[in-house]
Amino acid sequence: MSGIPDVIIVGAGAAGVAASIQLAGSGFSVTILEARERIGGRMFMHRDPAFQSPIAMGAEFLHGLPPEIWEPLKSRHVLIKEVTGDLWCSQNGELSTCDFFSEVDDILKKMDANSADESFLSFLERCFPESKSNSKLSDAKRRALSYVKGFNAADPGRVGVHWLVQGMKAEEKIQGDRAFRSENGYEDLLDYFRQEIKETGVVVEHKTIVDSVSWSPGRVEIGAHRDNEARKFSASRVLITLPLGVMKTAIADEGAVPIAPPLPRTKLDALQKLEMGKVIRVVLRFRERFWDRIFPPAQSSKNLSLSMMSFLLSEDEWFPTWWTTMPDKLPIITGWAPFDCAERLSGQRRCFVTEHALQALGNLLHVKADKLASLLEVAYFHDWQSDPFSRGAYSYGAVGSDGAQETLASPLENTLFFAGEATDTGGHNGTVHGAIASGRRAAKEILATVGTHTTQ
Repeated sequence: MSGIPDVIIVGAGAAGVAASIQLAGSGFSVTILEARERIGGRMFMHRDPAFQSPIAMGAEFLHGLPPEIWEPLKSRHVLIKEVTGDLWCSQNGELSTCDFFSEVDDILKKMDANSADESFLSFLERCFPESKSNSKLSDAKRRALSYVKGFNAADPGRVGVHWLVQGMKAEEKIQGDRAFRSENGYEDLLDYFRQEIKETGVVVEHKTIVDSVSWSPGRVEIGAHRDNEARKFSASRVLITLPLGVMKTAIADEGAVPIAPPLPRTKLDALQKLEMGKVIRVVLRFRERFWDRIFPPAQSSKNLSLSMMSFLLSEDEWFPTWWTTMPDKLPIITGWAPFDCAERLSGQRRCFVTEHALQALGNLLHVKADKLASLLEVAYFHDWQSDPFSRGAYSYGAVGSDGAQETLASPLENTLFFAGEATDTGGHNGTVHGAIASGRRAAKEILATVGTHTTQ
């Protein structure tokens, strides 16, 4: 067998690994160059030692029933649980069960992909100007705004209505309004990938940071380094699966991968029409589930506590969204800070993030922050914006981004190929299953360039 692989893949995230397995299974020799010492990219799991519970630092939920995830997990007989429990909201300092979803749905359903594209913020202001005199509609608008910021990690003044509509239609097809977790979180999917990599003979070069990609039709030269050692790789085809944030990074920044000759103007324009969402999340493990004993006064007639709380939604300026491990009752709760909240937290030290998380949670639950601090045992945190190999959470389409994913995904001269959740054309940007689908699509494109292939 030649020492030069048939295909080099840059990045061992969901897209790169999925593509490698399909290509190697078809007889190609495949090498993945991965900057981290692990596979998975933004699937990044810890295990809490106290409860042996999976702690997701990146992707956590299985959104709906996408076959890209469910089929491999079912093949390994992985236990999957649907998220259950009560949804609570904090408004004007009071806790109550959420009752605004139908009004928010009514707003979202008025978005029209057949009209001229506009930002979600512009859509709200244009379609619902009367909300100033209608308190119920005004509340629904604020909740819709919070939903778009929170779920999509997006700037509502930038994210396009057309992109949002495409995503909503794609979610409907897979029951995307339902959320699940597998027994060990995304570690179960990573275990499946590791086994497939081993069985198909894919070579993964960990801690190998790509410094440059030089290409001409039918040949690619890659400069890289591992620790202080310079390395060179070559192949006739390269699949680039870098996150959008890295693709948009200036050449001088850490993690940037300059490509020569540069990408054509059409691809550069497509990159400018796509944005990388921002999120900071912190996972707090306490000595006990103190919220079990909280009985909100507004619900006193029902004698209802927070013991079954799954999500807590608010308009807090630091951590507006929280969720528990329901249906499992562990003393663990996750804080979610999207968009402008993440901008304030990104780049800060762990103690700063933890302090503001405790303050936010204490304010929402009417528990003093110092009391929570005394109950806190550990805080898990990863800053994806400051991570040079991700540069953000996940992608979304800005105004006028119609067709940008297709343009970014299109191959160049049957030599450079592209995958990753930002290139998914099925409306599943920002998801693990979208990334897997893009990797499989790119693998098919590579296979189509040579037909049936057998490595000698």
